[in-house]
Amino acid sequence: MDRTDKSSLIAFEGIDGAGKTTQVNLLVDFFKAAGEPVLQSKEPTDGPWGRKIRQSATKGRMSPAEELHAFVEDRKQHIRDTILPALSRGETVILDRYFYSTIAYQGSQGQNPDAVAAQMFDLALVPDVVFLIDVPPDVGVSRIQTGRGETPNAFEDVDHLRQVHKGFQDLARKYQNIVVIDGTRDIESVRRAIIRQLLEGILKLRYCAKAYGCDSPEYCAYRIAGSCRWARMCKHADLYP
Repeated sequence: MDRTDKSSLIAFEGIDGAGKTTQVNLLVDFFKAAGEPVLQSKEPTDGPWGRKIRQSATKGRMSPAEELHAFVEDRKQHIRDTILPALSRGETVILDRYFYSTIAYQGSQGQNPDAVAAQMFDLALVPDVVFLIDVPPDVGVSRIQTGRGETPNAFEDVDHLRQVHKGFQDLARKYQNIVVIDGTRDIESVRRAIIRQLLEGILKLRYCAKAYGCDSPEYCAYRIAGSCRWARMCKHADLYP
């Protein structure tokens, strides 16, 4: 689906236990503290299709075809009712999982990843950047058990996660908007790596006051006058002068 908005769509992906939700929350906090309009959302959603998907994780997974159908319907509603309106309002949208998870997880269930990907790109908005928080499957399962104090559900079996992990790696090699982040590092190091990637990438392209790009943040008149959104975010992140 083509994008016509001028806002930023950011997605976080990775296997269960990678630390996606933690980093989503921290990034949302960063945008809010910097005075930037932001919307946080997730998939599966809390809608009827999303609830059906989550229930299947504990009560028995649906067939691959039924599961894919549920994800597609949940995503259609999510885009229509939540993502598109927020982007139209000029808000940055940050997603905890998106359609790359569908490709990786359905591929692990025997679906053709290329066919699923074609379907996803046809119905969904493509993010400006996707942060793939990468951890080994055994680390993900350990975090679920010890960090959350939970028993892994039907989506979180370690052998299954190995297949999903491979699927995500394949996607990262294929799509340039996927940025792989080492999720085995401490939380603060991961947070700063993500924010630096954004400030040096899509946020600079979107919000730098100079049409040709910033050549010297330290001596920029827009930064000094406080009229550059990108410079304000950089200052808040304490990454540049």
